[in-house]
Amino acid sequence: MTSRTPSDPGDPNSAVLIAAGVTDLVFSGIATALGSARSLLGRGDKSALAEDGITELKARGRLALGRYSTASPAYLEVLAQHVETRRVHRDQ
Repeated sequence: MTSRTPSDPGDPNSAVLIAAGVTDLVFSGIATALGSARSLLGRGDKSALAEDGITELKARGRLALGRYSTASPAYLEVLAQHVETRRVHRDQ
């Protein structure tokens, strides 16, 4: 079994999160985003900016899915996943 990171473009969850983030961004005010984008076009760190944008869209997607989903995740399951993630990072 292979382990995928959240930034892995082949991860199906990543695509869902990005799509939900884009949808949330559209509904929350595209005009504001376009105004900000115009000021960012002159920046020299476009690749880092794009990566930050993807991370932001995923975060917005998580929030949007959490807002509109019917079932909330089980608290103990989420806690166990956090503990497992910390254990894996500690062992590396």
